[in-house]
Amino acid sequence: MSSAVGDRRTPREMLARFAAHVGETTAAHRCADLLTSQDPQEHAETLRWLAGPAGEALLAGEPSWQPYWSRVWGARGLLYVWDDDVIPAVLAGLRDPHWRVAEMCLKVAAHRDLPAGDDAALLSRHELPRVRAAAARALGAAGDTEHLEAARDLADDEDPEVRRAAARALERMACRLDA
Repeated sequence: MSSAVGDRRTPREMLARFAAHVGETTAAHRCADLLTSQDPQEHAETLRWLAGPAGEALLAGEPSWQPYWSRVWGARGLLYVWDDDVIPAVLAGLRDPHWRVAEMCLKVAAHRDLPAGDDAALLSRHELPRVRAAAARALGAAGDTEHLEAARDLADDEDPEVRRAAARALERMACRLDA
């Protein structure tokens, strides 16, 4: 796929085109491959589909796009295409050394109701509020009784968005867990 610099498709649109081109299952597996890869060059075609001009810039070595972005885009793709066989890649991504990758995997885990409670509880103590808020949402989606304390701690967070996410998470957990 070639992308013009002026190409402004949304991630949803790019993933829909990608899935139409290769099939949803293949698209999901390619996203997972990108998520778990340390070398974006190995997945250049997928990267072009998922990131358009930004992916081209990363592949060209432009310093504004670090290699971890390919893992972020791979994870983001899993918000739009899915196959249950990619669950291990998302759960592994929660332990990625770069916070942007872990945050996006938290979003996927929350969206797909993945069993990410333990890692979400760990990430609930992250220094960045946006990661803590994503952790709260993941806890709300799939946290268990042993994760209630982490969600309750987030309800007292200094950041208002984290507190809102924690309040919603606690409501969801109460409904799911009869807590």
